[in-house]
Amino acid sequence: MNLNKYRPILELFMISIVAYLAHKLFFYFKEGNPDFQNFHYPIETIYAFFFLCSAVILFILIQVNTKNIDNVGHSFLLITCVKMAISYAFLLPILHSGKPNIAIEKINFFVIFVLFLTIETLVTIRMLNNKQ
Repeated sequence: MNLNKYRPILELFMISIVAYLAHKLFFYFKEGNPDFQNFHYPIETIYAFFFLCSAVILFILIQVNTKNIDNVGHSFLLITCVKMAISYAFLLPILHSGKPNIAIEKINFFVIFVLFLTIETLVTIRMLNNKQ
């Protein structure tokens, strides 16, 4: 079994760890600010959710790439739409909470969403550019 084809998932893991630590460090310095406390979801939960979604997406794209490279782009679009719908469902409790720091929590959620979406997009671009 060629483990090199699963390298994007390892890269995703490493980038996720670095981003999480940077994010956690940012929150550490804002510890006294009440706007950065009492979020509906802890930052670890959001990172775990998006890491799992991205890992599943990358795994599916790798499998599609090995069978038929022509379907990678369409698969990416379809899976990303499903991920967006699941993310919206995950975000709904935050949107409906009456907390005063909801704007900061929404920004926090979308920054993490965009980070993982960017990683997925770059990996897909790399797959499509390596046609054989």
